[in-house]
Parts: sequence; structure tokens; C-alpha cells
Amino acid sequence: MTDTFSITDEHQDYSQYDLEANPFPYSPVPAEEPEIYCGQPHVTKKISSTVSSMLSTGKSKHLVITGKYGNGKSHTLKYTRSLLRDRDDVIVGYVAQPGEGFLDIYHEFIYDFGFNRLQELAYEYLAEISRDVTDANPVSASAMESLIDEGDILLSKIVPEAIRRLSDVTKFADFARAIIHMVYEDTNLYAWQWLTAEGIRYEQRKEMEIHSALDDDTMGVRAFTALKNLLLELGYTGVFVFVDEFESIARLSPTNEQATLNSIRHLMDQNSSGLCMLFGCAPEVWQDVMSEYHAFSERIGQEVALRPLTAENLYELVADYLERERTTAGSGSSVYPFTEESLELILQRSQGNVRQVLSVCSRMLDEAASDGMPEITPEFTQEIF
Repeated sequence: MTDTFSITDEHQDYSQYDLEANPFPYSPVPAEEPEIYCGQPHVTKKISSTVSSMLSTGKSKHLVITGKYGNGKSHTLKYTRSLLRDRDDVIVGYVAQPGEGFLDIYHEFIYDFGFNRLQELAYEYLAEISRDVTDANPVSASAMESLIDEGDILLSKIVPEAIRRLSDVTKFADFARAIIHMVYEDTNLYAWQWLTAEGIRYEQRKEMEIHSALDDDTMGVRAFTALKNLLLELGYTGVFVFVDEFESIARLSPTNEQATLNSIRHLMDQNSSGLCMLFGCAPEVWQDVMSEYHAFSERIGQEVALRPLTAENLYELVADYLERERTTAGSGSSVYPFTEESLELILQRSQGNVRQVLSVCSRMLDEAASDGMPEITPEFTQEIF
């Protein structure tokens, strides 16, 4: 006789615990826009200092966040990014991992930035030129787009001057032409492909009068610097770049690893203002980088380490997650149905690893609800383990 199993979309009932649903993620991968951050004060203080310094002075500043796998590096970077995205005066880009070299970092950054936002920048710049050389007064990218669409401003009248000025600002004429071509319907996809370093055919480049290919790390650094200079010209405070899983550079050949670090170093050297880079990296790899590549590590100089959760951190984290799904306020312990003793066991077993804590709490809550347990006791916790 074969065992049978049933598949159902019926929701698990958590009402006995004053909960609408299980608030813990089933797969504890950081959300793109995290709502909860159980910070470690020394980490939040260092990140706040780094970010605030660049925002207030305009001077570039960089930071490495180290921590073991699952201790919250990605969550920390994504949470910081979500706070910065609310600002109108900065551009923020997230790079999941550095890939095979700096060109991959540049490519991922531009992709995270997005086609629409890059096109909007082009219209913003054309609006600035139009205010100087025409009688029109477009106050935004959308206003500029409308004036062009309605024929009130002819591109042929403003584009030559726009390319000339933008070439001066960026020191990269091909980049200037690609940005301006983001507003042309027949070439904007070619321009986007060139700007993302995907590569386009010679004929497509020729149509936009672009002479170079964006196909190596040196060109990537040049294009990144050009973009930042464009942003500063438009009045932005600067650019924030979040590079996650930086430890993966250790998988590159020694030559490629050194080339990648050198390219990032050159980017930092060429951008003493308007750039803030935050890296998430395993501590052992960062130690190797500091000992072997002084010229790179000295450019950063700042490091902060995520530590395993303490009992107090864990209690706060669990309480914050449960609060999201509470049906009644102030009905008892903030960590109910968990007990302090069961959380102590979870802390011991997970060794304070955030990812493991969230995964275990999710599973325990489901098991307890399924078994009709009035609370999650140390005995029940031990049994599940």
C-alpha cells in the first residue's frame, strides 16, 4: 500500500497565538525592501556616520561590513539602501556580487538603476540645456519630455549643445552621446545596451556617432565616473553603491582579483567627492585583502563587524517579527508563543546566526500551530531540534 499525501491551499490558523499569520520568512533571504532591522548599535552607528558624512560634506567615504554567512550583511545593505531610496538628492544602486571584474559591478549597478531612471536623467539634462538656450522653462524631466513630444522644442536645436556641454562635464564624449540618445525612440535601446556594457554592433554605434566599445574595466571606471559627474552637474549629492558578497572575489584568479581591486581603487581615486561605496564581505577574505592589497584597503580604511546575536538581540528580533502579525496589542509577552527558555535554546543551537534563527522560528511556529501547542516550550523546542 502506498502512502497518500494531500496538497491544500488552506491557511494555517495562528489565532490561538494572537497572530494573523506566521511572520517569519520560510526562506530567510533578505527582502528587497526590508521592514525590520534588528541592528547592532555599533554597526548602525558606523553606517550612519559613513552615509551622513557623504551627505553633509559631499566628500567620498567608504565602508566594509564584515560578518559570517547568515549574520545579516545582505540585510544590512538592503535596509540601508531602502532608507536612502526615499531621498531625491542621491542615486542608489545595489550589486548582488562582484562577478568576474569591475565591468560586471558597473553593469549590475546600471541595471539596478534601470532604463527608465537613466532616460529620466537624460530628459533632466536636456531640460537644463533648454532653460539656457531657449525661451522654454521646463522644470522637470516629464515637462521636458512633453515639450519634445508636442514639438514645442526641437531636439535638433538643443542636442548639439547638450552633447558639447555634457562631453565637457563627463570628459567622455561617447558617454555623453549615449545618454542623449536615451531620448530618441529609434536608438534608445542601443544607447541603453551600450551604457550597460552589454555590447552593440559597430553599425549601431555608428548610428549614434559612438566610437568606442564599453568592454573592459578601464572603460567601466570611466563610464561610472562620467555618470557621477553628470549627477553632480544636475545637483545630486552623489552616488551610493552597495556591493554584496564581496568575498566572491577570492574565487577569481589572482590576476583578475588584483585587476578588480585596482579598478575599484582607481574609481575611488578619481571620485574624491560624491561617491559612497559599502561592501558586504566575509571577514576572512577581507583580512586577506587588507594584508595583500594595501593600496586598495587603505582607500577604504573603515570596517565594522556584524557579530552573532546576543540573547537581548534575539528577543528583540523575534518580538519585532511577531508584532507585525499581532491581532491584539499588549496581550502578554511580546515573544509569545515563544518562552524565554525556548529562545535561549534557539540561540544556543543557531549560535546567534540571524538566518538560522529566522528559519528555526518559522518552522517551530508552524509545528506548534499544527500540533495545537498552547506555547512553544523548551521541551517542544528540543523535540523539534
